[in-house]
Order: sequence, then structure tokens, then C-alpha cells
Amino acid sequence: MFNLGDIVMMKKPHACGANKWEIIRMGADIKVKCLGCGHIVMIPRNEFNKKLKKVITEAAQVDVSQEEFYLKQTQIVQPNINGNEDNL
Repeated sequence: MFNLGDIVMMKKPHACGANKWEIIRMGADIKVKCLGCGHIVMIPRNEFNKKLKKVITEAAQVDVSQEEFYLKQTQIVQPNINGNEDNL
């Protein structure tokens, strides 16, 4: 369906007029970044599933030169699920 780093389209556009979002965090909540203005929004997963229209581009095929606010895969920090703070 969708993965971290994918660019998705929602049913309604953002207030800035853009309708392209990058998924930057996944969990119980989904954090997305507007690729029009850079605004970040966190949405509960079940609400995100209802509002999602389609996946425009999968993370592996994104042309980062065309997307001003896109975070490259190396810039996305994976969550610390082990509880060790030594990795910071």
C-alpha cells in the first residue's frame, strides 16, 4: 500500500494548494510533509487510510531534484525501538 518515503496524494489538497505529501514517519500515527510548502502534519493511521487517494511515487523512484521539500532516505532517522540512547 504505502511505505516510508513514498509521495502520496490525499483526497483534498493542502491549504497551500498542493496535493503531494511525503510520508516521513510511520507508526500508530503517520507523519506527512507537504511538498508544496513544507508543512508537517501528523495524522492517526486509520484517518490517514480514509483520506489517502493514491500513491503517486514510491520512495525508490522519487526524483529528488524535482521535489524541493523531499527528505532523502539518508535524512530520515529511524526510530530507536531498543531504548538505547547510545546511538544518538
